[in-house]
Amino acid sequence: MTNWILFGLVFFAANLPWSSNKLFYLIPVKQNLDSTLDSQGKNLGWCLFELIVLYFLVGAVALYAEYATLGQITHQDWEFYAVTSCLFLVFAFPGFVYKVLWK
Repeated sequence: MTNWILFGLVFFAANLPWSSNKLFYLIPVKQNLDSTLDSQGKNLGWCLFELIVLYFLVGAVALYAEYATLGQITHQDWEFYAVTSCLFLVFAFPGFVYKVLWK
């Protein structure tokens, strides 16, 4: 059950930056005439910044869930983090398509 909840949380968090024109749904971003996405929202750089921050936040939640269920945290090498960051980008693809390519 915990794995499915984490999977849903990761998919939700990966698509979160693409669904709002505000930074983290709180801070309005200064509108830019040369915006990469559209003239009324945040540009691609802000979305990628949000993705990185959300990746680390979801990773912290996953570490807590692992510690709460198993009682210890397993050591991971760089390969684990490379694969999970790429999967996070893959999960963000539907939001990217909706925000950038579809409009």
